[in-house]
Amino acid sequence: MSKGIHGFSLLDVLIAMAVLAIVSSIAAPIYSQFADDANDTAAASEIMQIQLAIDRFNSQTFTYPDSLDELPEVPAQDPWGNAYVYLRIDGNGTPGLRGRQRKDKNLNPLNTDFDLYSTGKDGATRLPLTAPPSHDDIIRAGNGSFVGRGEDH
Repeated sequence: MSKGIHGFSLLDVLIAMAVLAIVSSIAAPIYSQFADDANDTAAASEIMQIQLAIDRFNSQTFTYPDSLDELPEVPAQDPWGNAYVYLRIDGNGTPGLRGRQRKDKNLNPLNTDFDLYSTGKDGATRLPLTAPPSHDDIIRAGNGSFVGRGEDH
């Protein structure tokens, strides 16, 4: 071996790998939670944007749209790639409508004008907010006075 050539010992490499593994195991969950929170915030913001478009439509036509397709300026999908769910309640004479509305913990409807929500990260939902698949949904409740995670309502 010639003089002046130095390298890392096996122990140096193992210590560096252990430190890297520890830092990664701490940083990955923190980043994942940050990304989830950012998507929740984006979905809530888009729901408020859609709500404004629906209110604008209602002020011009004196009725609520039958579907979000009537509102071309709104986002079609939530941050997780799922379609936003909309149900016109006010002025909708469809039989069985009450059974399709979102419900709070007391099984009372969340809204009287329209339901609007994202199915959240898991893409699954149930109508009552007490069901576990609904906990990560980003919902609109109280006719727009609340927009946030289903588990927080």
